[in-house]
Amino acid sequence: MGFMQDLTPATLDNNAIESAEDLSSIAFSFMASKALFTGLHVGIFSLLADGPKTAKELSEAADVPLNRIVTLTTALASVGLLSNTDDDKIKNSPAAQNFLSKTSKYDFGDYLRYQIDQQMYPFLLQLNAVMKGELSEDAIASYRHWMADEEQASVYSESQHAGSLGPGRTLARTVDLSHAKTLLDVGGGTGAMTISLCNEYENLEATIIDFPNVAEIGWGFVSEAGLIDRVRYIPGNAIEIQWPGNQDAILMSYLMSGVPGDDVEGLLTKGFEALAPGGKLMVHDFMVEENRRGPALAALWQLQHMAFTPDARSLSVGWLTEMGKTIGFEVETVDNLIPAMTKLVVFSKPA
Repeated sequence: MGFMQDLTPATLDNNAIESAEDLSSIAFSFMASKALFTGLHVGIFSLLADGPKTAKELSEAADVPLNRIVTLTTALASVGLLSNTDDDKIKNSPAAQNFLSKTSKYDFGDYLRYQIDQQMYPFLLQLNAVMKGELSEDAIASYRHWMADEEQASVYSESQHAGSLGPGRTLARTVDLSHAKTLLDVGGGTGAMTISLCNEYENLEATIIDFPNVAEIGWGFVSEAGLIDRVRYIPGNAIEIQWPGNQDAILMSYLMSGVPGDDVEGLLTKGFEALAPGGKLMVHDFMVEENRRGPALAALWQLQHMAFTPDARSLSVGWLTEMGKTIGFEVETVDNLIPAMTKLVVFSKPA
């Protein structure tokens, strides 16, 4: 009887679903995401960037048969990515126009098209086997093995760069590094976050640690940004190699959710040891609340990472901050960086 009382409406979670329609929405949502990826693949959103088109005009511009364009654009309209004008032409939604068109300053379509569709999406097919411990060792594509593949490293890194530029600019506005002269970006990929921070703080010099294939790609972005005199790479596995010490600031972005859970404490410890007294450690990642009820996107990304790193840890804000304090850090701030998806925890090393 007590068990039944625990399930009364008054005690149900606010986001607990109740209807078959809600359940179906979750079950079939992969169809909507695949429609989005396909729209990017055939260039729908970029083709509509200069104004509405008829289905026939869009078919000719995309070089895709009319019936396929009609079916795809209908699906995209049904989920709000496209809409129709009064004269029955097809146009981008505001979000598609601002973020999915190659003509937009804030376009991150390549990140979705290449990294999410071509790499992350297929990895979820491994999840059932991961849960049962039935996935072969060869199929476990941890970052260590994944980034050793030159082609995969290129696809992942270049698309990730596009997806990290916006959060990098937000980070630069959020954390005050005006007194910092040195930055260590651990697992910094192609340097999108570092580039944003160096652009904001002209006295900052940075070191990025990442796998050799990633470092080679990242160096091109650093050169393009005109920062070759202020940024250097140390190629290697951040978990294993020696870090430079006496750093004023250290950044770990999307790092802890992509490594085996047993390595997280070690990364925090190495960060503490590499910081100068008074230095800041910035941890940006997918983190859930301590009650483990969300945010949904953070929780789903953690599940995604587990599909190729089975021993990854589901990070919570409370656990991370308590672990940091145990190591010797003080917690400066905890805030959202990408709303409803990622959080930023800023630690400081006592002076």
